[in-house]
Amino acid sequence: MNPWLLFQRKRQESELDEEIRAHFAMAVRERIERGEDPHEAELAVRREFGNEALVREVTRDMWGWRWLEDVLQDVRYALRGMRRSPGISAVIIASLALGIGANTAIFSLVYSILLRALPVQQPEQLVELLQKYPGEPRGNGYWSSRSYEYYRDNNHVFSAVTGLGIDNIARLSTGPTDDLTCVAEFVAGNYFQTLGVRPALGRAISEADLAQKQDGAVALISWDLWTTRFHRDPGVLGQRIKVNDKLATVVGVAPPQFSGVRADAQTALWLPSDPKGNLHLIARLKPGITLQQARAEMTLLFRFTVEERVAAESARSSPDPQVRQLRFEMEPARAGLNGVRDKVGQKLVVLMAIVGLLLLLACVNVGGLLLARGAARSREMALRLGLGASSGRLMRQLLTESLVLSCCGTLGGLAIAYFGTQLLLRIMDSGRPHERIHLLVQTDVSLLIFCIAVAVCCGLLFGLAPAFSAIRHVPADALRQSGRASGKRFHRVFGRALVAAQVALSMFLLSTGALFVAHLAKLKSADLGFRRDHVLLVSLDPSRSGYKPQQRAAVYHELFDRMNSIPGVRSASIVGPSPLHGSGASGFGSFEGFQEREEDKRWISIAWAAPRCFETLGIQLLAGREFSFGDQAQPRVAIINQTLARRYFAGGNPIGKHVTLDHVTLTRDPATYEIVGVVSDSNYMEIREERRRTIYLPAFRDGSVIAGTFVLRTGVEPGSIAGDVRRIAHGVAPTIPVSKITTLSEQIDSSIVPERMMAALSGFFALLAALLAGIGLWGQLAYTVTRRTNEIGIRITLGATPGSVSRTILLEASTIVAAGILVGVPAVLWGKQLAVKLLTDVAGSTGTTLGLGMLAIAAVALLAAYGPARRAARLDPMEALRQE
Repeated sequence: MNPWLLFQRKRQESELDEEIRAHFAMAVRERIERGEDPHEAELAVRREFGNEALVREVTRDMWGWRWLEDVLQDVRYALRGMRRSPGISAVIIASLALGIGANTAIFSLVYSILLRALPVQQPEQLVELLQKYPGEPRGNGYWSSRSYEYYRDNNHVFSAVTGLGIDNIARLSTGPTDDLTCVAEFVAGNYFQTLGVRPALGRAISEADLAQKQDGAVALISWDLWTTRFHRDPGVLGQRIKVNDKLATVVGVAPPQFSGVRADAQTALWLPSDPKGNLHLIARLKPGITLQQARAEMTLLFRFTVEERVAAESARSSPDPQVRQLRFEMEPARAGLNGVRDKVGQKLVVLMAIVGLLLLLACVNVGGLLLARGAARSREMALRLGLGASSGRLMRQLLTESLVLSCCGTLGGLAIAYFGTQLLLRIMDSGRPHERIHLLVQTDVSLLIFCIAVAVCCGLLFGLAPAFSAIRHVPADALRQSGRASGKRFHRVFGRALVAAQVALSMFLLSTGALFVAHLAKLKSADLGFRRDHVLLVSLDPSRSGYKPQQRAAVYHELFDRMNSIPGVRSASIVGPSPLHGSGASGFGSFEGFQEREEDKRWISIAWAAPRCFETLGIQLLAGREFSFGDQAQPRVAIINQTLARRYFAGGNPIGKHVTLDHVTLTRDPATYEIVGVVSDSNYMEIREERRRTIYLPAFRDGSVIAGTFVLRTGVEPGSIAGDVRRIAHGVAPTIPVSKITTLSEQIDSSIVPERMMAALSGFFALLAALLAGIGLWGQLAYTVTRRTNEIGIRITLGATPGSVSRTILLEASTIVAAGILVGVPAVLWGKQLAVKLLTDVAGSTGTTLGLGMLAIAAVALLAAYGPARRAARLDPMEALRQE
């Protein structure tokens, strides 16, 4: 049958009515013509014709698509039912919207980071090559060009090996518009060929492009950049752009679905790699080659890199003692480079589990509410069964009602998910510059399938119990019930069990949320070794100022003096890096009077500080002195922290001793320094790690300045002097822009983004869980009051006081909550162990989190029970007894 006839049902129904009337009138007329009485003729025709409604039903069945008609009829009935009970429908839809919205928002992040494959050919064949020092949490992907070429030309397990370097803060100039800071990849000539990515416009970067001079460099831009900056102008090919002040010619535009090989960043342009630079390596497995086979061969080839590193280290006075302990690692790269997954992958899995429990809680809550409503509809169901409706037909109707509610909740959940996802993306993008996670969350088929699957599963999950309950009624028994909703004992016990399960789940989520919130509070209140309050951080960008090193040092010296004179500023200095910025130099040291075995050497963190630095940051000077501007000349001086002093000068005085630093980041030659001070330990580099061995060097040295961040301790609100700082910076150095102004407290917050996200989300979901449990308890108690209305009326008539009636309802609530707590306590203990196992930096008192969960759920239960208890106490006994 043509499905379009479904939209012509009114015309078909009208034609059927006309045909039945014509047939009826014709039969009556024939009998009258034979001499029968008109009344008797009409009765006889009606007897012969039979059940007119049945004739209509059979005819409609012959039209086809009857099942679809029934579904539409069920949907319309469900919508009318929602209008008749707007209160409970709104509660159900809101509960589902919160649960589905939370799941969709978290799943969108999980899918983008952990599950979504790169939009390249056969992404399952891609692997990332890594090398790892002992004790590192994961391997690093920094390979020399020689290693890349050796692996590319000598392996037997890869069909191709390619490399790329990454610049997260590349400066792009495309003309008269403002410069853009973006992510750039500097790629090998076979990069796009290895990935199987074809440009949407122009050509890709090739091996020949790597030999071009700087002014002849080429670039391939992203589809997004082509759209926003060049307005999809096909004439972009051949245009000249500047990347980090170097000219490049645009030769192609990437396809719209490809934005690089990182899940946490969107690449804006690609340029040829530097033959002398370090690269991340990605390889494509040959067909039939397993990951284990490739790892076995590459472990043997990795000796080339080790020997290359050993040869480079042998030229140093203090070689890297750990270079021979390097190990090769290889990980699947189906979803791109793995760095972001190591940072937040486990935390997202934990959050996905939490929101899954929240959705289960919402479904249990809705199931309990529908059971209570189903008890009130028992007479309706019994009447429909008595009139001939089949059990399957009733079950289909009730499941349709559940699915309609679920679909409405899903629509609301999608709106919540959209805003929730945007909020999560802002949180993840608020980290330190090298740790920011900028995701491109797109609505694709997988996300839509997830939403549809969640809607259907939720509808079936919370709809099956009420449906089975409805068809189990014996019509005669149900119709004999004089009360409105007496219910069977099984239904009452099952309803209480559902609420107890909600209490247990919400207690588990409350305790888990308290665990993560307590961990965040511990981090934020920890003694970091410096004072975080009233400190302003001012970063300058002198890269294109035109100043020579000596001129820049003089400018910074003047800025140092001017900022110390700002009203409200107690002291000012210059540091590099600033506390908890997350990046810094490191090296090995040889200390006077201490012989250290090569295998015992460890990296020493290095920071640069100007005069008054420790005073400004609140780092205690334990011995010696701070730096002064006189330290720019010989001899070289240094200040060490307490951990380093205990290690190399235990029981002795380090002042006046010497240390030789070698293998310092971005330097080649070793240098010897005289120790002039010792300061207290601090979490200067990382908040989560143990305090490192740290050495501070003068920011002003040999006529130049190394550090670039001004720190100002204020006696007023730090943000109130930001205008003065900008004015002074522009007046002294108009060509050096202020790139960023923030407070030390804000920078500390940016260093703990994963913990902030976990605490905020788990706490929010825990509150939602408590709210849902409260709604479930309220619904169960309200149903109890409705079911026991007659009993309560009789008790009040016989002299029961309102207080005793209220206590009866509160006792039932207490019983349910106590049962839920008994089930929830083991779950909380198990959850604590799981959290510590998955997230080793989480710590907290089990007793405290358990107590908080119990107190919170008890408070919610008391609030939920107040309304039904008050309603029971205020029942009019005459109204109640009239129902008999």
